Parts: sequence; structure tokens; C-alpha cells
Amino acid sequence: MSDELDPDLREGPYPFQRLVGFTLTAWSDGFARIELPLAEAHMNRQGLPHGGLHATLLDTAMGYAGCYTGDAADRRLALTLSLTVNYLGQARGGPLRAEGRVTGGGRRTYFAEGTVRDGDGTPVASATGVFRLRSA
Repeated sequence: MSDELDPDLREGPYPFQRLVGFTLTAWSDGFARIELPLAEAHMNRQGLPHGGLHATLLDTAMGYAGCYTGDAADRRLALTLSLTVNYLGQARGGPLRAEGRVTGGGRRTYFAEGTVRDGDGTPVASATGVFRLRSA
């Protein structure tokens, strides 16, 4: 697992990524980390980060984890087939960090798990997912 993102593998943000504001900060074989500084727009009616935000970060981190090739010219994409999110506690502050890891699978389908932590490192959500690789 790398704690860095190879600058050659950086991709420009896509529209939904720009809307939410997250960034891919680490990416290696079977691993990805997504980070998001919290803003008012991310909060629910109670003033807490919206649960859908946690799901988005987990889905994204686990998706990237299975798409690493190490070669910018060999771009791999995935579709989420199943996503199960468990909410563990309230985030006490940001940034939120989601890490995803591939746990198994085959040539076209893989399994992953992930965790979102708040700025103090406290786990606030976890997930498992099933993903299908597709061509770029």
C-alpha cells in the first residue's frame, strides 16, 4: 500500500467529483484513499455529514482500489454491483478519509471493503462491495 499518489496517474476531476469536492490522495494495487474537507453543503438537517456522503466516499475508494494498473495509458473502470454501508458513529470533524481495499475476486468481478474515518481517525462508517471491471 502506498501513502502517495504517483503524479503520472492523476486524473482530472470528473463532474460529480467536482460537485462533492473529494480528492484521490493515495492509489496502489488493491488500495485507494479518498479525502474530503467538510463543508456546510455536506451536512444533513442535524448539522452532521450526510450518510450518503459516507456511502459516496466508500464506493469511490473501493472502486478505485480495484482499478489500479500503475499505467496511465491502461485505464481500468468499474461498476458497483452491490454496496453495503454500516454507520458506526458521528464524525467529529474533517477531513473525512475513506480507504478501500480489494479483498478478493476474479478476472472481471472483485470484492472490496472500506472504512471512513473523521479528522481524529475515528471510524464513522464501513462498507463492503462487489464491483465489475469494464473496459475504458
